[in-house]
Amino acid sequence: MPSPSRGKSSRRNEASRRAILDAALALGREKSYAELTIEGIAARAHVGKQTIYRWWPSKGAVLCEALMDLDAADERDTTAGSPESDDLAADLRRTLSAAAADLTDPHRSEALRSLAAEAAMDPALTAAYGTVLDGPGRDAALHRLRRAREAGQIDGDTDLDIAVDLLWAPMRCRWLYDQGALDADFTDTVVEVVLKGLGWTRD
Repeated sequence: MPSPSRGKSSRRNEASRRAILDAALALGREKSYAELTIEGIAARAHVGKQTIYRWWPSKGAVLCEALMDLDAADERDTTAGSPESDDLAADLRRTLSAAAADLTDPHRSEALRSLAAEAAMDPALTAAYGTVLDGPGRDAALHRLRRAREAGQIDGDTDLDIAVDLLWAPMRCRWLYDQGALDADFTDTVVEVVLKGLGWTRD
């Protein structure tokens, strides 16, 4: 997974790095993104702010790497694709359910929402942020839909990138704008509606 930092990880003091990332996560849960500052992260981590600027280009990059590290250490593995079965609907429901669990995790949710808002104005952060929020789950869904298309279970001319967008967009929108529960009933309904539109036929 690519890092949003400046590529100097080999020169970092690991204890300082860990303190900075932990501080960014803690402050990301306590404050809005606008209130989060490099100075605040440095004070919480007990390091100089120049240490942070030497290793990361922005507060968004710090927060993004902190979330990447949290995902890497998380044994729940909520963003990874689940083992595939012969049931397309069940596989996609599992994938969306795992992504929803990540979005609603109290250790991640506010920080992720802050990053989503900031990434809309920062192309470099968008590239890094996508790997945190969407990458593994979207890749899993794309791979599973490709298998289904090859097996003739969905229309052969289906644009799979758009199909994945149809699965992801309702979930992202509901989460980002706090428009309702991101629960199993919702994600299951999204899968059902999208597969119906794709002409899915169960063997």
